[in-house]
Formats: sequence, structure tokens, C-alpha cells
Amino acid sequence: MSNMIQAARAQVAELTQAAYEKAAAAGLLPAGAEVKATIEIPKDTSHGDYASSFAMAGAKALHKAPRMIAQAIVDNLELEGSYFDKVEIAGPGFLNFTLGSKWYGEVLSAVEREGENYGANTEGNGEKVMVEFVSANPTGPMHMGNARGGVLGDTLANVLKRDGCDTWKEFYVNDAGNQINKFAVSINARYMQIILGEENFAFPEEGYHGDDIKEMAQAIYDAHGDSWKDLPEQERLDKMAQYGLSVNIPKMEADLKRYGIVYDQWFLESTLHNSGYVVDTVQLLTDKGWTYEKDGALWLDTTKLLKAKFMREGKTQEQVDKLDLKDDVLRRANGFYTYFAADIAYHRNKLEERGFDKVINVWGADHHGHVARLQAALDGLGLDGSNRLVVVLMQLVNLMQDGKPVRMSKRSGKAIALHDLLDEVSVDAARYFFNSRAATSPVDFDLDLAVRQDSENPVYYVQYAHARICSLTARLKEEGQSVPAADQIDAKLLSTPEERALIKALSQLPEEIHQAARAYDPSRINRYLTALAGDFHRFYNACHIMGEEQNVLAARLKLADSVRSVLANGLGLLGVSAPEKM
Repeated sequence: MSNMIQAARAQVAELTQAAYEKAAAAGLLPAGAEVKATIEIPKDTSHGDYASSFAMAGAKALHKAPRMIAQAIVDNLELEGSYFDKVEIAGPGFLNFTLGSKWYGEVLSAVEREGENYGANTEGNGEKVMVEFVSANPTGPMHMGNARGGVLGDTLANVLKRDGCDTWKEFYVNDAGNQINKFAVSINARYMQIILGEENFAFPEEGYHGDDIKEMAQAIYDAHGDSWKDLPEQERLDKMAQYGLSVNIPKMEADLKRYGIVYDQWFLESTLHNSGYVVDTVQLLTDKGWTYEKDGALWLDTTKLLKAKFMREGKTQEQVDKLDLKDDVLRRANGFYTYFAADIAYHRNKLEERGFDKVINVWGADHHGHVARLQAALDGLGLDGSNRLVVVLMQLVNLMQDGKPVRMSKRSGKAIALHDLLDEVSVDAARYFFNSRAATSPVDFDLDLAVRQDSENPVYYVQYAHARICSLTARLKEEGQSVPAADQIDAKLLSTPEERALIKALSQLPEEIHQAARAYDPSRINRYLTALAGDFHRFYNACHIMGEEQNVLAARLKLADSVRSVLANGLGLLGVSAPEKM
């Protein structure tokens, strides 16, 4: 896979080393020195495209002034057949390399050769990585936070795969525990109110108030009448829960599919309890000496685990002693296992049973206190949770309309659900907007901007660049002009600042994908595409294609079509369409 930025950087190092060895052989510089130079990309291209610090880095070992070393290097450089046209000495002795047409031509060749795989690399070394995201409670519709977590997790998994990881997408269904009981109690209360009247059956204070709960109760009544009323209470609640889950889980799957998200697996929490895996995991922690009993409950010595973790990470004893650390209950006095116990078991399943090298969770920022505790518990099981569990914490979404926040309340049942949002804006706009900022930053989702069809709307701006190129190639095809192969054009003709800036932008995709994967920040791809679209629009306005002489037309058409290919490629990573007409 091609990374032309790294290829040029590597060639600077090779050319400079060869020139040094040639100068040393001629007696101009002392032989045998090992020089560790940096190779930077200057912001100002008037300083060249790559700058090597070889002369300054070698001054001590070579016992000469940097500019004298630089001159000896330049005098012995052989640029023939390389990516570079010229090298100049600048400042205290920088060697500034300027790219030539060979490099620009090879970027276009790489885009053509690799097609939709352009930008892929092998940095991930086939590492087996699970990305778990959304994992919303199946007790009601998915809301804005789930909508953001969905596209963030989905795009991150796509980016990691393109970076060479073996990725797996998973949804963890919390179909057990306290919230499911509350869900059943809420449906039951609405069911009993249908039969007895609202005034004769109190709705629980902590119940779920949404209209969907009323609809489920009505559906149960329509199907079974009042026959469930006389069932033993626990049996009735179990049936209510199972009915509610049978409605909600397929709804979640359908909403996420509409949103362009398909998981490799929907993993049920209940399977961990039913198989005895939670009990087994807690027993393992006990066997390793990490638990104790108090007030009839079984506790995890989280304090001790966290202290050990923080000391390994370089905190001092004094810093650790100042932390307000608390232990966690794993099994309550009533014999029920806590959500935390199930969570430890689930992550043990990921790392130990299924053998993932790394597991990445996309969580809301309100879960930040849970991260180190879970990592420490996995450390206690000998699973190296501190390094193998990565949690991407995601800030809130602010929904805006008419310049004002749109109020959302989960408690009142008036939360704006994902399916409501997708009735208002396109899937493309939703996915692009929710991935437009790093997870660490809140997102202002402007409903008015998301439906605008002009350059102010960033997804429209990028898609329009793609459609504009498709229209251009279609018009030229009618005139008998087809997109040439990369080896059929003269890259020397692509010499204007706009053309060269655009080709450089194309060359950046492999690096952007790798950086996005390494930082767990897929929003880099949004910023890259927006910048690439801007570079294309500037090129298109400055450099005519139609009506130019044949060889110029062919070179520029090839460049435009390469941009089309890369835009489609990047939009595909985001799960956003690349329309041919707009």
C-alpha cells in the first residue's frame, strides 16, 4: 500500500546518506559518522517540501560547521530519477528538498492502482480489535448520545480496519438487572391502569414514562385481555420484560441499520448470567485474593487494585494516597450480582474467551469514573486491562434549531430519539455531523444547517465536490474525452500551485487514516475531506479543463477524477454516500 508522504521522507534520508558517503569517499567529510537527522515538512512551501536537519545533527560528529556540511551534501547529491527537482541550503544549514513531477505523477498512480483501498496500510499488523459501541439499554428508544456513539464507533472500526486491524463490531444488550426490572414494572403499571383505571393503580415514581411503555401495555392487553392480571407477580413481570425486549431489540436493530450500522454480534448480558460465567468470574477474583465479605455482600478490593495500577503507571505513593478510592460490591446481600460484576465478566469474555488483543468501548463521558476501575479489575484477573481495554469517552450532543438549544428530557419521555432525528435529516448529514468533532469535544448539531443545500453545510460541500467531478467527466465523455490512465498523462503539466496543493492533499489520506486510528479519532477523516473538497474547488476555479489543449485537459481530468475517487473512498469510511448528481 502506498504512502507517498512516507516514501518521499524515506527517499530524503536515502539521498542524504548516499551524498554523505560520496562526500566522505572524496575526502570532503570524515567517514563513518552516524547522523540521526530529522526530516520535517515545512508549513511554508517556499522553504521546500521536506527539510532535513542532517547538517546540524552531524556537526559534532563531523567536526565541521553545519553550512559546510550542507554544501558538501548538496554538491554530492544525485537527484536524477528521484522524487525531487532541487535541494537548497537554508538558515543554519537545513537541506530543503523540493518535490518534482515524478512524485506528483506517482501519487495519481497510487490512487488509480489502489482504488477504494487507497489509504489502507498495515500499521495495525492484523491486531484483533473489538469496538463495542452504543450498547444502549433496551428499555426505550435510542437518543442523541447513542446516535453520536453509533457513528463514532462505527467509523472508528472502519478506520482501524483500513489501518490494518482485524476489527469486530459489537452491541452489548443489557437484558438483565435492575433496569430490566424497572422496565417490566413500568409496562405492568400501564397494563394494570388499562384494566383498573389510572386512578386505581399508582405508576412507580422511578418508572419509565415514555409513550412507548403505554403502547406496549396496550399491545399486551389487545392480545391477552386481562388474563395476565392474575398471574403470580414475578411471572407476570418476567413476561412483561420478555415482551418489551422482543419489541425493542428488533426496533434498535432496525433503527441502527437505517443509520448504516450493522454489527458483527449482538451480545446478550443474560447469557453471562445463565451460563454461570458471572459467578465463575467473581470466584476467580476471590481465588486471587481480590475480594472480601462485609454486611452480607461480596466486595471487590478496588482500592488495592487501583493503587497497584496507579503505582505501575508512575504515580507516587503520596499522589495515590490523596485519591478518594472506593471498593465495589460484586454480589449484594440478597445474592444478586451487580452490573459491575457482569461487566467484568463480559470483558473477561472478550479478552480471555474470544482472544481479542484490544477492546475499545465508546462510552458517554459520565462513565469516566468506571474506566480505571474496570481496567484494574481486569488487571486483577491477569488480563492486562490497563493496556488492552481502551475507553473512548464521548461528550454530549447539543441539538440546535433556530439558533437555540432543543430541550431533551429522558425522564419526561420527550427525548428526541434517533428515529425521530432521521425523519428530519438525512442519514448522510447525521453521520457526518456526529463525527465532525473529536469525541472529547461536545457537538452542536444544528438541525437547520444539516438540511441546507449549500456550501455552508459541510456534508453538502464535500458531496457537491464529488458530484461536480462526476458531472464534469460525464460532459467530457459526451465530447469523446475519457479519463486517461495515470501513465498516459504528463505530470509535468500539473505545475500550478492549485494543482500541486491538490495532489499533496490526495497524498495525505494514508497518513490521516493512520493518525485517526492511532488517536482513536475518526473525526480527522471529516476534516480531511472538507479540506480536500476546498482544495478541489480552488483548483477547479483556477484551472480550466474543458476547452484546454488535449494534453493539459487529459492531465487535469485525471487529477479531478483522482479527487473523485479519494472523496468517495473517504466518505465510504464515514458511511456517507458519494452522489453522482446533486
